[in-house]
Amino acid sequence: MPGDASTGTFLQGLERGLAVIRAFSAEAPSLTLSEVARAVGITPATARRILLTLEELGYVRGTNRRFSLTPRVLALGWAYLSSLDLGELAGPFMEELSVKTRESCSIATLDLPDIVYVARVPTSRIMTVALGVGARLPAYPTSMGRVLLSGLPDDELTTYLEALADSQPSDPPTDRTITSPDDLRAAIDQARKDGYAMVDQELELGLRSIAAPIHNSRGRIIAALNVSAHASRSTPTSLCEEVLPHLRQAATQISTALTHRGQL
Repeated sequence: MPGDASTGTFLQGLERGLAVIRAFSAEAPSLTLSEVARAVGITPATARRILLTLEELGYVRGTNRRFSLTPRVLALGWAYLSSLDLGELAGPFMEELSVKTRESCSIATLDLPDIVYVARVPTSRIMTVALGVGARLPAYPTSMGRVLLSGLPDDELTTYLEALADSQPSDPPTDRTITSPDDLRAAIDQARKDGYAMVDQELELGLRSIAAPIHNSRGRIIAALNVSAHASRSTPTSLCEEVLPHLRQAATQISTALTHRGQL
């Protein structure tokens, strides 16, 4: 960028303004004028002009000679998020979720009678079926499927369950798979009540997963986020107590990003 200064295209004032915003952090949520000047490497007079300009624009507030950022600075980031699709937008949150849980995580949407994967962060191969963006699985034996089905109006859910009963395969994925329409409705109703769904080796033996809903700006469930783990290193209790809080946090973050994006 310094090379651009000689061409007249580099705006030093803009660079310094952004540097002032970046000077604030979790460790330094409020700063004096002198502290800002030192952190950015500018004179106090320049720091004062920048801070007063940012205050006038609503990005900074000053109280008792100390300055701090306002929530309006988030608009700078949401402008970028608005250009992303769901998979790209959710990527950083999913990466963080995978690090915290040390397990694979995925996002899927509903395309009855299946779910369709739109994003995935794998940590290890825990399924015999290779999954990637665009992969499809039946909705009924999956945690994401049950979360997504819980968002359907009752008449649409009834239609789905009736069609499923008519086309039910003679050999379900595992001997643990719920196939009864009444039992499936009960499991889906429970997911609606709890705000999450857990499936214990119903899709594949040795695989447990837990999912939470992702909502759009109108509160409608438009996707589901899950964490999958091998049964040898997880229990239903550990998923609920250790994984679910991180899962819900990530789902909320993604939902919030979608809300601010104003799409979907």
